[in-house]
Amino acid sequence: QVQLLESGGGLVQPGGSLRLSCVASGSIIGIGIMGWFRQVPGKQRELVATITAGRRTNYGDSVKGRFTISRDNIMKTIYLQMNNLQSEDTAIYYCNMEDRLGRAFWGLGTQVTVSS
Repeated sequence: QVQLLESGGGLVQPGGSLRLSCVASGSIIGIGIMGWFRQVPGKQRELVATITAGRRTNYGDSVKGRFTISRDNIMKTIYLQMNNLQSEDTAIYYCNMEDRLGRAFWGLGTQVTVSS
């Protein structure tokens, strides 16, 4: 069984920063691409950022230049540094991982709220 545990969410004022972490554990058959997605009630889950094992990154248009994804392959952890947060960034942020067999796994999510 594979588990993804997110942490680092919370309440922050507009213009502030947060750093999310996601640790993968369990019976992992090789870790492929990992990433962050977010969802607000009534809307589809959207891409925030992904990173390959070779550290190639991809970002959603709304977060480019503000968010940075990084990865520690030894610790099976990814991070999301979020700067200049705005109210529209308020969402539940989910960690995603694909293993070498192409199976996708999701964490339970961590709430990020941007409000003054």
